[in-house]
Amino acid sequence: MKRIVLTFGLISGAVLSVLMFFTVSLVDRIGFDRGVIVGYTTMLLTFLLVFFGIRSYRENVGGGEISFGRAFTVGILIVLIACAMYVVTWAFEYRVFFPDFMDKYAAHMTEKARAAGASPEELTRQTEELKGFKEMYGNPFYFVLFTAMEPLPVGLPMTLISAAILRKRRKRQPA
Repeated sequence: MKRIVLTFGLISGAVLSVLMFFTVSLVDRIGFDRGVIVGYTTMLLTFLLVFFGIRSYRENVGGGEISFGRAFTVGILIVLIACAMYVVTWAFEYRVFFPDFMDKYAAHMTEKARAAGASPEELTRQTEELKGFKEMYGNPFYFVLFTAMEPLPVGLPMTLISAAILRKRRKRQPA
């Protein structure tokens, strides 16, 4: 199991990391809202590797059989490896290439609220919330937690769906 999980987890993580780098570097051109759509779409496509990883395990290790529990374990391990790579990549990108990302994001959110007709009090409250978020984001624990929570909600359902589709038990022979 280790080899299949590592192989598919590392491939998934590498693809996810490369696509994230390109998406974030295009945010100034396409905007944050479209960037989110592109980002989550690439995550969904990348996590198709979970399906193929579980199928590979079923065919190569399980002899064509796999339980839902084992399939889920294989899939979630692939997702966790990809998420870890995503976090490491974003930490590097954020520190080296995009240190002003949070400031740009806060400005975008404030402008979006202003355009939606937010009152001055609401804008002040939102500005304070964003400052607090930026401070929390500076803490390594919260940085990792917030960053991992981006791909995980995509990878978890993909794992559940893949495990349900690919589970296959041996048919019992009549006695």
